[in-house]
Amino acid sequence: MSITAERRTEVIAEYQTAQGDTGSPEVQVAILTERINNLTDHLKTHAKDFHSRRGLLIMVGRRRRLLDYLRGKSQSRYEALIARLGLRR
Repeated sequence: MSITAERRTEVIAEYQTAQGDTGSPEVQVAILTERINNLTDHLKTHAKDFHSRRGLLIMVGRRRRLLDYLRGKSQSRYEALIARLGLRR
């Protein structure tokens, strides 16, 4: 359900905007997307795991708020990020 440290560093390296960047909206959204995808796969096999489902909904809301913030700051960065991650909207 959570991502490994190695996978986390790969995602950070792929989406960082500058060297050593770990807190930009792009990196945060990419990490949340990775965690959401893992949790979605978990819920396909454990359909009655309602505690994890609640955590998933919280993460989806957090990602949505970060994407709204990024869209307000820079429309081009927002569009590039959702295209790279394959998100709708």
